[in-house]
Amino acid sequence: MRILIADDHDLVREALGSLIEQDSEFEVSHADDFDGAAGRITESGPYDLVLLDYGMPGMNGLDGLNRAMTMNGGRPVALMSGTAPRNVAQEALATGAAGFLPKTMAARSLLSAIRFMAMGEQFAPVQFMTEKAEEPSTPLARQMTAREMQMLGALCRGLSNKEIARELSLQEVTVKLHVKTACRKLGARNRTQAAMMARDAGLV
Repeated sequence: MRILIADDHDLVREALGSLIEQDSEFEVSHADDFDGAAGRITESGPYDLVLLDYGMPGMNGLDGLNRAMTMNGGRPVALMSGTAPRNVAQEALATGAAGFLPKTMAARSLLSAIRFMAMGEQFAPVQFMTEKAEEPSTPLARQMTAREMQMLGALCRGLSNKEIARELSLQEVTVKLHVKTACRKLGARNRTQAAMMARDAGLV
């Protein structure tokens, strides 16, 4: 079975590819953005399964998913993400995605899910899709909106406003506003201090 992995993080792409290729049944190709994935599908497709990182350049939210599904001739296309919320996964599945893979999945489960989707079935981890959101555990956490918590998590990963906007399919000005309000609530002078304070407070 031929699988295309499209992700702009080299380590993620290479680690996932190595994991999949442990099974001799699979042949893996790679792309580091949506345009690269589209080129691969056009030149060498359709693939038995295409895995798209939700936040990589060129995706434009679920627009990239829809375009890839059309280009891949009805063969399975799935989303991967480390940050996308449940509603994105639900919308992707409703659109016809083969599945949604959180990047936190264990290796064995991930490989099983990939095999499942390549066979034409739809997959989403039950726990991710059904678990209730945890109540904020501290007064500081309760002051933060869900979007501000996403910003803090992204700041802790060293992402710029532009990268956060791309990953969450937001306008950069919107990201800037959420970062600013999160910094204000923390009493942080800048984004670096906000990231440090968020870690120290156990918010991320």
